[in-house]
Formats: sequence, structure tokens, C-alpha cells
Amino acid sequence: MSTGSDADPDGEPRDGRDGGQDSGQDSGRDGGQDSGRDSGQDSERDGERDGERERELGDFLRSRRAAIDPADVGLPSGPRRRAPGLRREEVALLAGVSVTWYTWLEQGRAERPSRAVLDAVARALRLDDAEHSHLLTLARRAAGDGAVEASSRARRAGEGVEAVDLAGHPPPDALVRTLDALDPAPSYLLGPRWEYLAWNRAQGLLYPKAESLAVEDRNLLFIVLCEPSARELVVDREDEARAMVTEFRASTALLRGDPDLEDLIARLRRESPEFERWWSGLDVAGFHSRLRRYDHPRAGPLTFEYQAFEPAEWPGHRLVTQLPVPGDDSTERLSS
Repeated sequence: MSTGSDADPDGEPRDGRDGGQDSGQDSGRDGGQDSGRDSGQDSERDGERDGERERELGDFLRSRRAAIDPADVGLPSGPRRRAPGLRREEVALLAGVSVTWYTWLEQGRAERPSRAVLDAVARALRLDDAEHSHLLTLARRAAGDGAVEASSRARRAGEGVEAVDLAGHPPPDALVRTLDALDPAPSYLLGPRWEYLAWNRAQGLLYPKAESLAVEDRNLLFIVLCEPSARELVVDREDEARAMVTEFRASTALLRGDPDLEDLIARLRRESPEFERWWSGLDVAGFHSRLRRYDHPRAGPLTFEYQAFEPAEWPGHRLVTQLPVPGDDSTERLSS
């Protein structure tokens, strides 16, 4: 029972003045220390994220200019060049910007560069559409715009669909119904970091191992690169995995510096020599529809047309469906 007054263990009243002062001093002292520590840790994390954003932009620009033969852009490629590709001053000349400004751009120090100037840099570096888009994203992110935060937790929901909360919120009901409606086409939902969030009955038949994976292993890239069952299932797995790594870099560019994404990348680099090699190449590619082939242990050879869409209700996510190829009976054999 609370009495509104404090007493010591022997029943004697406490000195409210001393106790209050001690409590206030301790609280203020401890609170200040804790607050200072927390603030310092937050600042340190923010600094690490900023550094990662700047490094990613600089690494990408350097890798692209190193890939250009000076002769291809009308410049001499004499023996005095110490490094392959274009020099910074040559990129600046081709883009019509100062050497100082371009150097700042590679260092992540150019504040909010205009679209027109970035387009000029993209032309100078002869970037394709996917690389051009990636440059715009990296420059936007280095300026502090557009970071995405998300985390996922697994739960069971719906009939025939495995659903996962994103930041505590389940997938919109319309998306769950869409996955079910796409059956018998194997279909699934990916999160911003390619978390394997939800799948329909047909996808469960195609890759039943997903049901037994630990939540932290339910990531499409991790599955394709590191899970033995997926390595045996996907035909031309190396080509498919390499394409996925380039798409993953492009689609997660705004997330770089996010702790969960950085942990995933570090894990993939540790556990997959293929990922380490391809990731270090800094290549990017936009998503493109293609045929995906499987060697299924029960249904035999399967072929689907791989398509992906971004749901309007869940920006940053990807609804993937694998459609039947006209004249092919893969969906029937998978479901039988």
C-alpha cells in the first residue's frame, strides 16, 4: 500500500531534504551522463553512415572512370599514365565542370549538385541508364536525402500465404490477396533489403525450404548465394546470382548506412566468395524481366517468366511473380 511518505527499513522517516537532494543530484548526474553517452553514440552512428555514403559515391565514380579507355573519348592514352582510365581533370573537362568541384563530388563534399551537372558527369563517364540512375541516387543520398529505415519480424498470416510484419505492420491485405490470386504462378514479396517477406502456395511448392529457414536467413540474396538447396534448384545459378547482385546494389542504394543492410552485406561478404567478388566490382543494373529456370526435385525442369512490380501501398518493396511461359506446362506440373 502506498502511503505518500517514505520510511527507512526500521520505520523511521527519511530526511526528505537530503533524500531529494541526493536523488536529484544522482538523477541529474546519471541522466546527464547517460544522455551524453547516448547522444555521442548516435552522433558516432550518424558519422559512420555519412562516411559510408560518401565512400560509396566516390568508389562508384572512381570505378567508372577507371573503366574508360581515354582513346574512346578522344583523349591520348600515352605511356605516362600511372592508372587505368580517365584522370579526374579529364572527367571534369568532359563534363564542363571545375576539377575542384568534381573532386568534391568524388569525396562526397559537393552540396546538392544539380541534376543537369550530374547528367553531364554521367555523359562524361559514359554511364548506361542503370548506372546513371545509380549515380543520381548516390548523390542524393550523400547529400542526406532519402534514407529508408525498416526492419522485419516474421509471423504467420492468411491462408496459403506466409506473411511478415515490416516495422511492426503486416503487409496490406490487398497484397496478401494478390499473392493468393496469382496462384498457380509462384509469387512472393520482398522487403527493401530483399527480405523474403511473403509467398503464396505455389512458391511454397517451388521452394519449400523457406518454411524452415531462420528469420535472419529469409533473404532472397542470401538464399540464392548461400543455401545449398537453392544452389541445386536454380539452373544457371551463377549467372542468375551475379545479375541479382548488380540489381541488389542498385535497389538498396538509398539504404546504404542502414545498420541492418550493412550487417547483411558484411555477412554475405564473409559467407559467399562469389558475393565478395561481384560486390567489389561495383557494377549496377536495373531490374529486367527474364526467363528463370529450375531443376525441381519432384516436378522436374521448370521455366517461368520472372516479373517484378513495386506496390504503390508499400514503396521500396517488390512483388515478384513467375508467370507461365505460353505453351509450357511448368505451373501444372509444379501444382500436381
